[in-house]
Amino acid sequence: MVEGGSHGDPRAVLDRLIRERGEDCASLSRLIGRNPAYVQQFIRRGSPRRLAERDRERLARYFGVPETWLGADAVRASAAPKLMNVPVLDTAASAGPGAVGDDRRSAAGLGFSEAWLRRLRARGGHEGLSVIGVRGDSMVPTLADGDEILVDEVDREPLREGIYVLQVDGVLMVKRLVREDGGFAVRSDNPDAGPVDLSNGWAVIGRVLWAGRRL
Repeated sequence: MVEGGSHGDPRAVLDRLIRERGEDCASLSRLIGRNPAYVQQFIRRGSPRRLAERDRERLARYFGVPETWLGADAVRASAAPKLMNVPVLDTAASAGPGAVGDDRRSAAGLGFSEAWLRRLRARGGHEGLSVIGVRGDSMVPTLADGDEILVDEVDREPLREGIYVLQVDGVLMVKRLVREDGGFAVRSDNPDAGPVDLSNGWAVIGRVLWAGRRL
């Protein structure tokens, strides 16, 4: 594992992070808006000699590590917000026909600002948080196929109106809960989506706090 200390050459650190987290250079290059060979050229050829500030910040945030690991000046980095690493689950919540969920965690995570998480949830911290994907279109326009959502598995009670990840017959679904007849009803935001069969019961996995998507 990449650990504290001097961390060594930023190119070697990035190379180790990529291998340990099961990532690939081309995907990371696209993540930061560069050509597919950019990260590999930086690691293998030292071109560019240093990562641009924007590229370094995005990669550090993605891996959930300090920017100093990737070559940032220590003085500048000391003023940067503290990042908390939130695990990404290798599963998806269905906003459509359904997908069987599990709790397998990928090697990678996403870094979120500690201050931002404190504003997002009253308790702060990153305990009980995870990022999962969305599949299907039943929550359009709020959520689209391929979106990523931040789920708070601690925030399950008391229930209130909002978007939640539910488990229905072993399937993870992302739906909206609305008050109805003294309780809560499960709804899709897409008016063309059919009703959800809840005849065998359902359970709340967690509340959706945030969503992100690629443009």
